[in-house]
Amino acid sequence: MGRLRQKGKAGAAKAYVTRSMAIKKLQCSLADFRRLCILKGIFPREPRSRKRANKGSSAPTSFYYTKDIAYLAHEPVLKKLREHKAFAKRLSRALGRGEWSSAKSLEDNKPVYKLDHIIKERYPTFIDAVRDIDDALCMIFLFASLPSTSRVSASLIENCSRLAAEWQLYVMHTHSLRQAFLSIKGVYYQAEVMDQTVTWLVPYQFTQNIPTDVDVRVMLTFLELYQTLLGFVFFKLYTDAGLVYPPPLDVKKEEAAAGVGAFSLQEASRSQPTAAPKKSSVEVDGKKVSGKDVRQTIKTLGASNATEADVEMPVVDSTEQEVDEEFVTMPSTSNPEEGSTLTTLHSLASLPEKQAPKLFAPYTFWLSRETSRPIFEFLVRSFGGRIGWPVSSGGGSPIDEDDESITHVIIDRPVVERSGETEEQRERRRRRKYVQPQWVVDSINAGKILLEEPYLQGKTLPPHLSPFGERAGAYDPTAGLAEDVRMEDESEEEEEEVADDEAEDEEQPQKVAIRVAAVAAEDPATLRAAELAAEKAGVDYGLFEKEVANSQKKAKKATPAESADPEADMNKMLLSNKQRKLYERMKYGQKKREAENAKLEERRKSLHKAKKRQEKAG
Repeated sequence: MGRLRQKGKAGAAKAYVTRSMAIKKLQCSLADFRRLCILKGIFPREPRSRKRANKGSSAPTSFYYTKDIAYLAHEPVLKKLREHKAFAKRLSRALGRGEWSSAKSLEDNKPVYKLDHIIKERYPTFIDAVRDIDDALCMIFLFASLPSTSRVSASLIENCSRLAAEWQLYVMHTHSLRQAFLSIKGVYYQAEVMDQTVTWLVPYQFTQNIPTDVDVRVMLTFLELYQTLLGFVFFKLYTDAGLVYPPPLDVKKEEAAAGVGAFSLQEASRSQPTAAPKKSSVEVDGKKVSGKDVRQTIKTLGASNATEADVEMPVVDSTEQEVDEEFVTMPSTSNPEEGSTLTTLHSLASLPEKQAPKLFAPYTFWLSRETSRPIFEFLVRSFGGRIGWPVSSGGGSPIDEDDESITHVIIDRPVVERSGETEEQRERRRRRKYVQPQWVVDSINAGKILLEEPYLQGKTLPPHLSPFGERAGAYDPTAGLAEDVRMEDESEEEEEEVADDEAEDEEQPQKVAIRVAAVAAEDPATLRAAELAAEKAGVDYGLFEKEVANSQKKAKKATPAESADPEADMNKMLLSNKQRKLYERMKYGQKKREAENAKLEERRKSLHKAKKRQEKAG
């Protein structure tokens, strides 16, 4: 006979624990429990049966794994939080009694916890940490743009700004940026660091207000973890790149609002370690030989110029190491003229990069005062270009506005006639390209320098699309533009030909009847009869073919997009009720997206036609 299982002592009731029971077991407050869960990465779980997990009660509550709570019970941060609670009581008692010396002593010995061990636990390898810094970077850049309030201190914002500048400096130095997108929320950036894709969002430089309904304490807990994580990651990245971390800050440039330019990258000096290595000894033929004896023997060998008879050095043939990479092209059996190809390490290394890391290296840019300097300074410098800006956008500009090396001016205002320009200024304007800011981002996403003509000052910009790979079937405003132009030219030619034919042959109703017959023809026999009748009446064969093509296009548009499929209906009947509802929701969403795409497509076509009419009228 097996053991009797008591109710609430096994199964789900033992595997799960409610939040109130967890707080009671850990002997901490709700705020400290939330902080611990965020720092350790523990989140609520959903049991299969909430009633069994809650020991028969159906009251709504949050559940956690019992093992996770037991894991939290041994956390050093929990011990520090308890010490801080006792410290707060002693400090308030000392201040109430007026014991200022005791209060100062307590304040000097305030318990402070560190999160270094948590970072090492959550990220065992450095690649794991790099893969998980997307949210950390978004949070850092968000708090760097917030104003200081009673809930968010100025020192915290300053630290976030420093971390954001350090990340941008590293990306610019290594040319790791790959893509960018100007969205409504902000600017999305994507970089490739340590073969990992890192995407983050930077808000625009507008006045930010912290909403009252946002729990800032939860965000500050995440920020505390992210600051420690980025400190570890940045130190490793800078060290591997041979740079000093943290980068030195120039206070004068910082006061002049130089931004990222206030930091300077310095190469780390490769000095020899001062600590002497530990002495180790080994036994050879029963005698102890230390490292000092080995070094002394090496010196004596070098001083005595030993001959080949005394010391025989093995000869290694270096040519044999490179033979394994050689590949001899052999003719193909199916096509003797072509040789078979095989991918080797040399061929992979010689492949061109997907995107040039120094796309803007030959160019020098000047920022107009209405453009965002931090955004475009980061973009241009990440791809090897030089950039300057006016004093109103901040100090530290490496070039002036009258520099002769400036090739492009990034400007975002309408064209205004300049009456008081000198001949030198006109010549300078003719040498430079005045482009809108979208040209920089679109060139980066395209991986090449685009033509400046569609992006010149005052022109209507082409669509700015996301380069991050939208869902399948999403609306693409650039798709079909060439097809629309071709179809429009053909329709115009057809309208002109029809107008000419109607003007010349207004008294020939037979041709009109033949065209109607050709339009109405659906089967090959009727179509052949209409073709013979048109040939007999002297109708041009090309015009007849165009009429038939137009009629078939109209017939396709008139037919429904989805025909009844009996096999699909049978498969749908075999689905369960839950699966059928899910399938219907998927089809509904698909039809809704198709309707939206069709609406946008019609809107685009109407705008294109209106633009063409306006160009003809002008």
